[in-house]
Amino acid sequence: MKIYFAGSIRSGRADAALYYEIVRHLKIYGEVFTEHVGDTETGILGQDIGDHKIHDRDLNWLKCADCLIAEVSTPSLGVGYEIGKATEWGKPVLCIFRPSEGRLLSAMISGSNAITLKEYQRHTELKQIFEDFFRSN
Repeated sequence: MKIYFAGSIRSGRADAALYYEIVRHLKIYGEVFTEHVGDTETGILGQDIGDHKIHDRDLNWLKCADCLIAEVSTPSLGVGYEIGKATEWGKPVLCIFRPSEGRLLSAMISGSNAITLKEYQRHTELKQIFEDFFRSN
């Protein structure tokens, strides 16, 4: 299984440790193309290879992936773009969201029939969410 994990980089480095745990869980199911999203050393600008190269590389990885797993608690234009492309290409998409006071999920995510959406509070809940998703896809 080839997995593309999406999480906010330029807006969500506060979640880097969580992303690390998510990547660790996902590696049980296959190769995670985007391990760097969970790297706590990755800064808010991401990798220092230039925006065009990041765009082209990431879209290539997404195209080659069997599925997209996206952590959508922190709004991100990039993650939304990746979700849109994955659904357009017919890839299975799982979005995971941590609800909290004052934080609402975009209706473009919660209202899409092409997306599996699961809410969670602690990363320990993700094991079962991932197991269910990979079993059904």
